[in-house]
Amino acid sequence: MASVIDPVVDLAWLRANAGDVILADVRWYLDGRSGAEAYRKGHLPGAVFIDLDTALAAPASPAEGRHPLPDPAVFAAAMSAAGIGDADRVVAYDDAGGVIAARLIWLLRSIGRQAALLDGGLLSYDGELTTDVPSPPRADFTPREWPAERLASLTDTTADGGHVVLDARDAPRFRGDTEPVDARPGHIPGARNLPCRDNVTPDGRFLPVAELRDRFAAAGADGTAEVISYCGSGVTACHNLIALEHAGLGQGRLYPGSWSQYAATDRPAATGD
Repeated sequence: MASVIDPVVDLAWLRANAGDVILADVRWYLDGRSGAEAYRKGHLPGAVFIDLDTALAAPASPAEGRHPLPDPAVFAAAMSAAGIGDADRVVAYDDAGGVIAARLIWLLRSIGRQAALLDGGLLSYDGELTTDVPSPPRADFTPREWPAERLASLTDTTADGGHVVLDARDAPRFRGDTEPVDARPGHIPGARNLPCRDNVTPDGRFLPVAELRDRFAAAGADGTAEVISYCGSGVTACHNLIALEHAGLGQGRLYPGSWSQYAATDRPAATGD
């Protein structure tokens, strides 16, 4: 099934399609706070919780990075348990401008499912949150292999293939000023910094499409060359890919291992801008 909804939808769209969409809360925090606990304290009515570490990633390892892609069967089982079936449309949100929820949306869209980020996420909701946890019936979600054409390997990011490599991390980590979680500081040589958090305004809503296109063009991604996106662990890199598609500049490829995999090798690292 081809995705027929835009990768980003707003609250008005969500309300207009109420009853025909499954809402997913995908909060997660690098500082160790519990996304599940945040969900239990209050979430959008009807939303199910999707855990990044167990549903959207395989176990971490130096060889594969901090958030490798989940095994397709594990992902399918998690979707089934959340009541998400093959034909369902999914809208996901978090409280960080979509930089975490984008992982679920990218995974679903990469295998042809209909899925979108809620523009503005939790902050955009103007109703009352709920602590009621839904118990959806188990759905039929067919496992599908992650399509090779949507993925990039460590070698792809360094090969001279005429593509643009975008690093979604904040500028200090890209420059190598600091590295709080991975093996060493810096970035992949030749990569260009496009911090994903700057795809949105302070209220978490995406920039207008024209401004997104300008941002990508300034980083060398104007729609004429293939884009490879990475970040620290392959999660927030998905936000740049969603923004790229939302801006009408193609789909791009994800480097799942990202800096957490690359930094564990002996390949050269670049620092500075």
